[in-house]
Amino acid sequence: MRVAHLTTVDTSLRYLLLPQLLAVVAEGGVAIGISAPGDSVDHLAGLGIEHRPLASSTRSADLRADLRAAAELWSVLRREHFDVLHTHNPKPGLYGRVLGRLAGVPVVVHTTHGLYATTEDRWPKRLAVYLAEALAARFSHAELVQNPEDLALMTRLHILPRGRGVLLGNGIDLERFDPDRHGNARAVMRRRLGIGDDQLVVGTVGRLVAEKGHRELFEAMTLLDRHYQLVVVGPEDPEKADALPAEVLDAARARGVRLLGMRSDVEELYAAMDIFVLASHREGFPRAAMEAAAMGLPVVATDIRGCREIVVDGDNGLLVRPRDPAALAAAIARLGPDAGLRARMGARGRARARTDFDERQVVARVLDTYAQILQAGPSGRRRRARATPRGRSCGRG
Repeated sequence: MRVAHLTTVDTSLRYLLLPQLLAVVAEGGVAIGISAPGDSVDHLAGLGIEHRPLASSTRSADLRADLRAAAELWSVLRREHFDVLHTHNPKPGLYGRVLGRLAGVPVVVHTTHGLYATTEDRWPKRLAVYLAEALAARFSHAELVQNPEDLALMTRLHILPRGRGVLLGNGIDLERFDPDRHGNARAVMRRRLGIGDDQLVVGTVGRLVAEKGHRELFEAMTLLDRHYQLVVVGPEDPEKADALPAEVLDAARARGVRLLGMRSDVEELYAAMDIFVLASHREGFPRAAMEAAAMGLPVVATDIRGCREIVVDGDNGLLVRPRDPAALAAAIARLGPDAGLRARMGARGRARARTDFDERQVVARVLDTYAQILQAGPSGRRRRARATPRGRSCGRG
């Protein structure tokens, strides 16, 4: 079986979708990534994953580039014979589903990693997003939705054709993010970073864009004493319209914030943290918060969809209002002095991760969706608009 995953950039293939790609290879199939080419292509090739470049694919708002990328994808689809085209991200998800069906790909599947509009957005933006998703969804055979709140909204508003919505959830590598495997990492990493044993490390992981709530977190740290050290893991993202400007980052550094950039040893960095914070304005089902919970950290997160799937307020962390630096600071200050509370919340987060955040379950649901559609044959695929997949659209399986 030849399975192609379509994303905007190759880092998504490597860091978000690798388990799904490797699962195809493990079953004797051919896994292909389609995206803008980058540094991750060679890494994927070393794992037996092929790549087809879309030279014009970009994360920035550029309609001409998007049209060129769509034309490049059409050439790939007409030249090659894929059994499955699995699309991701808003822009390739839109043109990829349409072109996949027009090119006659037997199975076209899309994953919604988080609707690109929130209930706080103005109606014009929400309407544009909802209409675009509704149009594209008519061209897929199945719509895998990570977040149950998104699935409920998309079903209620008839964005999804009847029977095509599948609750996917999200998961991580629980063996990699296991605190028992990193017993001495805390001391080693803190020594490397020059952080004293008496300091409380507040950590966050995410691209340096405003949507991730970094501005509010930077401001929150100014409300706390110097006993707290903020460590930020994540790359700059200059293609995005809300990329944090250099002056904001320079001011944060001047106040002592550690901006570590993109790191491959994030599990060891989690081990060095005392509190994890995710101050995002919008999320689908955030991996960083799952990873932190799996590593036994209490999580302070904004009270938005996605974060609510990971943090149970008062149990394994605290939920606060989005865009509220004072609320962030208060939550951090509540956890900071109480090592016992941090330990109890961290233990409950680890237990929740073991139960709910295993990426192997997510991969199994994806492969099961492919198999059901392929087994149904062409006539069965046409009937999917009127029939619910077997027991999969109502829960996580």
